[in-house]
Amino acid sequence: MTSDKPALTIRLVGPRGFCAGVVRAIQIVEAALERYGPPVYVRHEIVHNRFVVQALEEKGAIFVEELEEVPDDVPVVFSAHGVPKSVPAEARRRELHYIDATCPLVSKIHREAERHFAAGRHVLLIGHAGHPEVVGTMGQLPSGAVELVQTVEEAQQVEPPADRELAYVTQTTLSVDDTAEVIEALRTRFPELHEPRREDICYATTNRQAAIKAAVPGADAVIVIGSRNSSNSNRLVEVARAAGCPLALLVDGVEHIDWAALTVVRVLTVTAGASAPEVLVEEVVEACRERFDVTVEEWTDTLETVKFKLPRELAA
Repeated sequence: MTSDKPALTIRLVGPRGFCAGVVRAIQIVEAALERYGPPVYVRHEIVHNRFVVQALEEKGAIFVEELEEVPDDVPVVFSAHGVPKSVPAEARRRELHYIDATCPLVSKIHREAERHFAAGRHVLLIGHAGHPEVVGTMGQLPSGAVELVQTVEEAQQVEPPADRELAYVTQTTLSVDDTAEVIEALRTRFPELHEPRREDICYATTNRQAAIKAAVPGADAVIVIGSRNSSNSNRLVEVARAAGCPLALLVDGVEHIDWAALTVVRVLTVTAGASAPEVLVEEVVEACRERFDVTVEEWTDTLETVKFKLPRELAA
């Protein structure tokens, strides 16, 4: 039987969705709720996804922006993005029971920055101003010890102390290509620049950007499922556009899709940021089936096997 719906091929990109750090952070909140009972407070969104946050709120999590909003005698979880050292210090002063859900790959960057500082180096942090991960990383060291560089232009203009060696670290969720350009600009000016022992941009960010690049050629449009405040999701949209697909849309979920924009689309690439659950991808595919005669193609670039352990107090 011939369908009267227009044909649509969906390239379902892999890897997509939750990374190991996001899985661990969500599990920490869920395990804390199970062990200590609600409410469990969480400083900042545990991950940048509205669906995830709402689901945890329904289980008894309460999200706040600052520690001063947390009452005494309740557990508090620090988000996956990491926090300045002043936050756990204040929690200890108040004798709060806190659980740190910082992604281990973010913690790695914190330790790198501390190592460079201990060696007497001035640290340049490549990242986006105001992002919680950047705030947390800068907050690992005394004021002035870390200098933020966001763009190639800033890399060409930054004036670090002339009497100090230089090192750089990066936010984990940046565009791989854009960051490479900033690093090259810094290397050109500062040939003795100390580099990370291993790549700072996390495996999940790198893999998802490589996968979307592979799935863009020949596609009429790209949908990236992720929240507006998700850095890695925004970077996927940018990567898709840079790879040659100007119609690249970031949507929280199926309710935010501009179906009119997809009227003439015949090949649609679909992926999800590292903090977006797979159920949202499934909903988008099903919504497409209601409007199109859909053929799904799996475009898996890399298989991910990374897992992170829970904190000891929640692991039993």
